[in-house]
Amino acid sequence: MSTREEQQSSSEAAALISARGLRKSYGRTEALRGASLDLHEGEILAVTGTSGSGKSTLLHCLSGIVRPGEGVVTYGSEQLGRLPEDRLSELRRSDFGVVFQFGQLIPELTALDNVALPLLLAGIRRGPAHQRAGEWLERFGVRGQADLRPGGMSGGQSQRVALARALVTGPKAVFADEPTGALDTLAGEQVMTALVHTARESGTAVLLITHDAQIAAYADREVWLRDGAVHSGSADVLGQEAARREG
Repeated sequence: MSTREEQQSSSEAAALISARGLRKSYGRTEALRGASLDLHEGEILAVTGTSGSGKSTLLHCLSGIVRPGEGVVTYGSEQLGRLPEDRLSELRRSDFGVVFQFGQLIPELTALDNVALPLLLAGIRRGPAHQRAGEWLERFGVRGQADLRPGGMSGGQSQRVALARALVTGPKAVFADEPTGALDTLAGEQVMTALVHTARESGTAVLLITHDAQIAAYADREVWLRDGAVHSGSADVLGQEAARREG
């Protein structure tokens, strides 16, 4: 059995995060219309779809950043929609890691301090936090940029620092929202290779939002978001099916 098949077989045993019937509107615009999804332990799952299809809204609901208008998101025995804000913040510091398209590093802090920040917020002393942060910078190949601020790094370097920050606490799941969207092809491949390798090594589940088929190919499984609902299969396949029906 191949490594990918082993990952898929083991991931089928348990859903780490489950979403059922999610609905979310912004004014009169419905971003999600009954979306349901399971993210399994250790799985890399790509969510694709056209711009404005609700991909980021889905990620925000699954990670507890946004509360859905309707529906349930379950993590373990907890329903995220019922948790107070301090518990949701705690989960995002410990169990969940989030990476955005532009990294969103704090510009005043060095790479080392950016990565150490979640540890410091969790109450870990500065010395041990910096030691662990340095180890994660090393794993992502940016240890040499430890003393640089975001403005002094390339886009690919900044995004690898952002990945190190997302993974430094040993989260159960990482939510990556278009993590290569602002990068050129080579830098995007380097970032994805580093993310996939590290996630496999640590057993971390990854929810990957992307519109790029080449980036989605790094995942174990791909679903497509259309009309605010989740569909199995790639956008290309579902698009061909829709065209046949209309024809």
